[in-house]
Amino acid sequence: MEMTLRDRIDTALKQAMRDRDSQRLATLRLINAAIKDQEIAARVKDGETGVTDDDILAILGKMTKQRQESVRAYEEGGRIDLAEREQAEIDIIAEFLPRQLSDEEAEAAISQAINDTGATSIRDMGKVMGALKANYAGQMDFGAVGPRIKDRLC
Repeated sequence: MEMTLRDRIDTALKQAMRDRDSQRLATLRLINAAIKDQEIAARVKDGETGVTDDDILAILGKMTKQRQESVRAYEEGGRIDLAEREQAEIDIIAEFLPRQLSDEEAEAAISQAINDTGATSIRDMGKVMGALKANYAGQMDFGAVGPRIKDRLC
C-alpha cells in the first residue's frame, strides 16, 4: 500500500527529529500545523474528519507561494540571510509536491483543458482553471497559468 502524503510528512518529521535537523524539523512542524488547521476548519464546516492528499497539496502550494513572495521581499530589502532561510523552507516543502510541469507540458495541459471544457471566451476562464486544478493540483503555478489562459481566450 502506498503511503499517503500525510504519512510521508510524518515519517520525514520523525527522521528530522532523529537527525536533529532543526531547520527541517521546524518546516515540517509548520506543514503539520497548517494541515491540522485545515482539519479543524473542515470539521466545523461540514462535520467531516480528515484532510485528503489534494487538500494537503493545496496547503503546500499556498505555503510555497507565501515563501516565494517572502524571498522576493527579503532580496529587495537586502536581507539575503532571511531570503536563504525562506528558500530552504521552499526546498523542504517541494519534496512533498509532485513534479512541476515544464512550460511545454503546461501549454499542452492548457490546450487540453480548453478543448475539454469547450471554452471559447474569457467568460469560460473559470471552467478552464477548474479543470486544470482538478487534474494538475500542485504541478503548476496557477497564478502564472491564468494570464496564459486569458491570452488564448481573448
